[in-house]
Amino acid sequence: MPDIAVIGLGNWGTALANHLAMKGLNVLAWSIDEGVADSINNQHINPLFQSEILLDSKLRATENLDEVLNCEYVLLVLPSKALSEIIPKLNLQSNTCLISAVKGLEIESKSTPLSYADQYLPNKCKLAVISGPSFAIDLVSGKPVSVVAASNDEITANQVAKLFSNEWLKAYISTDVIGVELGGILKNIIAVAAGVADGMGLGESARAAVITRGLAEMTKLGVALGAQKETFFGLSGLGDLVLTASCDTSRNRTVGLRLGAGEKADHIVKTLGSVAEGLRTAPIVLEIAKEKGIEVPITEQVNLLIQGRVSPEDMVKNLVTRPLKKEF
Repeated sequence: MPDIAVIGLGNWGTALANHLAMKGLNVLAWSIDEGVADSINNQHINPLFQSEILLDSKLRATENLDEVLNCEYVLLVLPSKALSEIIPKLNLQSNTCLISAVKGLEIESKSTPLSYADQYLPNKCKLAVISGPSFAIDLVSGKPVSVVAASNDEITANQVAKLFSNEWLKAYISTDVIGVELGGILKNIIAVAAGVADGMGLGESARAAVITRGLAEMTKLGVALGAQKETFFGLSGLGDLVLTASCDTSRNRTVGLRLGAGEKADHIVKTLGSVAEGLRTAPIVLEIAKEKGIEVPITEQVNLLIQGRVSPEDMVKNLVTRPLKKEF
């Protein structure tokens, strides 16, 4: 029986699955695409993602979702839009640990991935999240990566951290599940805003301001939703935000760069070729913030820009000319 199942073989899912296999674990990964599964099993290559990497032989793949349900650990690495389709099908055992690496909200319920899983899994099981500043290319290249493994149960968090850690991946431990989840979700919106600033050529000072005020925005909303403030100053908050908002390989930053250069959101979505969670998440986060009475001006302006209701220039003007106030 495989040691761990991985559901989703995009860039990050493939990188994590291969990482775990290289640690000596027997990994069974699920892909909706039969051709991907066949290629991984026979050529040890994912033809759609990380195709230049020869995958470890301990990584096997299947297109049959039922085959991955009997593992001790099940790692979920899907776009958030797939949560409502996949979660209700995961008939897991009570001693199984479902680990989320999803960085988006389930739209209809406005839920984080683990909150949604807790509501809609057929059976209750252990839940954990792994998140932090980590690009797939760095992990598959064996470059140093640090993440956070969180669970409401510290023993489970420790087990998950050990599962992923090796000489180039360091996993820290947390029990602030909602904080770790929200850090990975909310930073995508701020990364779009940082990309807009750079796409307009506003300079590095502007990007630094967006990141800093964006972190404050993330923290205020996160605390209102039950997270610990300190979590947002760690890897899953500030760390992930800095990486995603600053590096051109970030999908969400790329969306912002193109918006800042004058492209429309609809055209960007059609031509991006991959998921940018910030676009899907922004309107839902804005709704949640309004329900909680929390001001999220950057998120609000990103949402207006995505909807085509303001120009990039108007977005910047609206943020800069807000009433003067104390920083904290």
